[in-house]
Amino acid sequence: MDKIEKIFWKKKLFAYIVRNQKPQKTVFITPRESNLQVGFVVYQENNEIPRHVHNPIRRILDRTEEVLIVRQGRARLDIYDDEKKRVDSKEVFEGDVIILVNGGHGFHIYEDTVLLEIKQGPYTGISEKKRF
Repeated sequence: MDKIEKIFWKKKLFAYIVRNQKPQKTVFITPRESNLQVGFVVYQENNEIPRHVHNPIRRILDRTEEVLIVRQGRARLDIYDDEKKRVDSKEVFEGDVIILVNGGHGFHIYEDTVLLEIKQGPYTGISEKKRF
């Protein structure tokens, strides 16, 4: 996909920004070994997704990864390294998908904005975040 931006700092991947995509075929953005599998799954008209359940699998995670979908508005995404130094900023718009995999982040909201947030749970409360 040509509209995927990867944000690296010192060869470490911090985030993906997927600009307003409408893919024609199934494509995953995150690699198979990623803690969070994110992709577009495309189905043709009159198809079905077979009924299924997901088998229990114990997974051990050492960080929370997030997917944010800009449903409305415009904002600036700021990316921070592990030392809390800002290393990049990108403007994001309605339809963009943000996948945060490492480091820290923050947003400056330019206009009324709605973000759909998806992350691993359960959410244990504000104590699982470190503000800086």
